[in-house]
Amino acid sequence: MKHDLKIPQATTKRLPLYYRFLQNFANEGKRRISSQELSEAMKIDSATIRRDFSYFGALGKKGYGYDVLYLLEFFRQTLDQDEGANVALIGVGNLGNAFLKYNFQKNHNTRIVVAFDSKAPQEGTEINGIPVYHPDRLEEMYHAYHAELAILTVSSRSAQIMADRLVAIDAKGILNFTPVRLNVPDSLKLLNIDLSVELEALIYLIRNSD
Repeated sequence: MKHDLKIPQATTKRLPLYYRFLQNFANEGKRRISSQELSEAMKIDSATIRRDFSYFGALGKKGYGYDVLYLLEFFRQTLDQDEGANVALIGVGNLGNAFLKYNFQKNHNTRIVVAFDSKAPQEGTEINGIPVYHPDRLEEMYHAYHAELAILTVSSRSAQIMADRLVAIDAKGILNFTPVRLNVPDSLKLLNIDLSVELEALIYLIRNSD
């Protein structure tokens, strides 16, 4: 994603969703939509959509709405959809295995190209066609497979250690699925996804809804 403005992280997370839903609209033959139609499809408040879009200038016309094909092309370029992203998976436990099976099937430009796990042999093995190496070979194989970012699904005690090693080899980003809040420099982009926290939040919403 290339843009001069400072886009809030919450907005950034929604951009791929906008792109996906716009693809759906285009596939259905729809050529024009309103923020309300997009809101109903995505279950996101229309004011939020308009605010998100406003960071990128005038994407629509008052009284007309949004041109679906124009928006689709705009977000394709904004998200660099033509440029692939090679991902390294660190930790092949239950969650890691699920990632290897899925391997971003709906996004052909993003893929896991290499994985690392403490149970893998030094010479490497394959799971679902993806090479898996022992973490001792991280520095060597991360660059050999031209990985840009990493998904971290290791144990809590290994999380910061692996993050430090990724920083040292100039990884561009980490998607952190461990409960550890990692200490990384600002130059590395970090997103934390704590499934237990998300589940607890959902339980709270269920138990405190009217």
